[in-house]
Amino acid sequence: QVQLVESGGGLVQAGGSLRLSCAASGRTFRTYAMGWFRQAPGKQREFVAGISRSGGTTYYAESVKGRFTISRDNARGTAYLQMNSLKPEDTAVYYCAADSGDIVVLITSGAADYWGQGTQLIVSS
Repeated sequence: QVQLVESGGGLVQAGGSLRLSCAASGRTFRTYAMGWFRQAPGKQREFVAGISRSGGTTYYAESVKGRFTISRDNARGTAYLQMNSLKPEDTAVYYCAADSGDIVVLITSGAADYWGQGTQLIVSS
């Protein structure tokens, strides 16, 4: 069993930056591909960024490419999402996800073994 706890959300002005963290319990963090997803009010949850188990491969949604950076620290059992040049349309609840399977399946299907509780980001214009 893995528990994921997100933190770092908040209120930020457009153009600003913020870093989200996702801390995982247990000693098996390195065996999971990790992803960040978000859900805006009235919209479906969407993929934001994904990272392979080693951290060597990353994936991004087109809407955040060049602005967001996903990373992980396997020793600390934590994944991060650095968000720069934030826009009002980035406002959403952000969730981290962990999956023991293929990362491509994770980012395309949104199916994961474990989900965090979410952290709210509000970007004001």
